[in-house]
Amino acid sequence: MNFDFNEDQRALQDTVQRFVARDYTFEKRRAIRDAAPGWSREVWQALADLGVLALNIDEDYGGLGYGPQETGLVMAAFGAGLLLEPYLAGAVIAPSLIRRAAGADFQEEWLPNIATGETIVVLAHADARNAPVSEIGGNLSGRKAVVAHGGCADLLLVSALTAQGRTELFAVTPGAEGVHLRDYPTLDGQHAADVILDNAPATRVGAGDTADAIDSALDIGLAALCAEAVGIMDATIAATTEYLKTRQQFGQPIGRFQALQHRMADMLLHLEQARSMSYLAAMHCTDEDTAARRRTLSAAKVTIGQACRFIAQNAVQLHGGMGMTDELILSHWFKRLTAIEMSFGDTDFHLQRFARNLSQASRVA
Repeated sequence: MNFDFNEDQRALQDTVQRFVARDYTFEKRRAIRDAAPGWSREVWQALADLGVLALNIDEDYGGLGYGPQETGLVMAAFGAGLLLEPYLAGAVIAPSLIRRAAGADFQEEWLPNIATGETIVVLAHADARNAPVSEIGGNLSGRKAVVAHGGCADLLLVSALTAQGRTELFAVTPGAEGVHLRDYPTLDGQHAADVILDNAPATRVGAGDTADAIDSALDIGLAALCAEAVGIMDATIAATTEYLKTRQQFGQPIGRFQALQHRMADMLLHLEQARSMSYLAAMHCTDEDTAARRRTLSAAKVTIGQACRFIAQNAVQLHGGMGMTDELILSHWFKRLTAIEMSFGDTDFHLQRFARNLSQASRVA
């Protein structure tokens, strides 16, 4: 299977990597994190100027019409820089969902503004701690917990159970009567929000059951998340390798000790396995065969989740106590990898889902 990138893809990757290195340094990220609201509208507009907010939007609506492979390259670069802005939620999942679930009028109204950075749209979907959101007479009541970047949304796409027993999608404006948001920082320095709806006015997006469209958009988001993890693990290993070359003990760099070399070799093995599975996830996250798509994505999430845990923990151990200090970017990579391992279903969840889908496929065969 060919995982080589073409010239346009490499140019896109280089552009985003240069942006992160030049305009999104660790010190700048720290300042953004420590100031309200925990993300930067200025950075968001800079991303729009780069064109990366338009990757997942069709050309008819002012986008670039690219796909998961290009999104993965961007996410990997943002992973190394620990981007705090809502790229995954607002520039990957939301436009992918709108493209699949909404009618032409809704797409024409919102997609061009997403591409230019004027509007941030965020999906508020299921969570184990949620009271189900229900729709009665066009208004919504219920609760959505831990909505990633919900506090910065100009528009919320809320999934709700209708009287007909369907999962449908509704547009809700934050700040409207009956809409209450509680924004808070998460483990990795990003932000989430609890969304409480009390007979809140809402507009139906599309027609009919949107459960499949939501699942498809979330699978695209999962593939992008895998790419972000690979970008962080790549940077983590590079920083750890450099540290082992410079840290002296017994009159020589600790990187010369064979036991530590073996540890680094194991970390590199996990990274390359994760990278291959990330590419595979990007190639298959839009497949129409739902069962096969889920098997592939679950296999990728298991492999990457295991790599996240192994690489992050070993990198901290190899750095010693300083690996957990806030002043070192390694500790922030560690937190983000920990959050990624638990996001979109943790490793155990996807291992079980893979086994279920594989068993069902065997019975059908």
